[in-house]
Amino acid sequence: MATLIQATQVSKVYHKTEVPVHAVNGVDLRIEEGEFTAIVGPSGCGKTTLLNILGGLDHPSSGKVKINGTDITNMKDSSLIDFRLHNIGFVFQAYNLIPVLTAKENVEFIMLLQKRSKKERDTRAKELLQRMAMSDKGDYRPGELSGGQQQRVAVARALASNPRFILADEPTANLDSLSTENLLDLMAEINREQGATFVFSTHDQRVMDKAKRLVTLRDGAIISDVTK
Repeated sequence: MATLIQATQVSKVYHKTEVPVHAVNGVDLRIEEGEFTAIVGPSGCGKTTLLNILGGLDHPSSGKVKINGTDITNMKDSSLIDFRLHNIGFVFQAYNLIPVLTAKENVEFIMLLQKRSKKERDTRAKELLQRMAMSDKGDYRPGELSGGQQQRVAVARALASNPRFILADEPTANLDSLSTENLLDLMAEINREQGATFVFSTHDQRVMDKAKRLVTLRDGAIISDVTK
């Protein structure tokens, strides 16, 4: 399998207080194509910071991150924005949908930024909403949807750009048990059937149970890496 993400001696140090905070500390991590991996550990262990660095949303203080062979570590912000747009899908804890857009328009938005045709955007958005069992909610705005429904739209949006992988930061944190189970089943199915690569940050046991690989952090460092 091809290596999609390679982090080498990645560290992140914050100097906002008198005592420097080592959020991520010397992480070496390789993610292969088709993985369904969870980065786990207690709150404050550095998993969200690490995920943001892997996705190019944050810069490491030291070390290197390569995505599909491309070094993004010192990439200029404008280039990084374009790189993320075409290579990485994001799912956030707070959904991050655009309130004034419908569910379908939210799914289309990334493709609009990619300058894909109206016909292609329309077809792809309808396919993804159907895949998420949200076909009848395409004209609903986020405020008219439940948390679980909003997160399904967010997953559809993340997949819309045909990214190389999807990074999901605590995607089940605001969901009830049934919504969590349904969402995880959907993502596992997409991983299995389409080979889509998912990397989660989570402390949710339900996500850990579904994941095929668990990378455990403590104090910003990997303390175990287990493939089931």
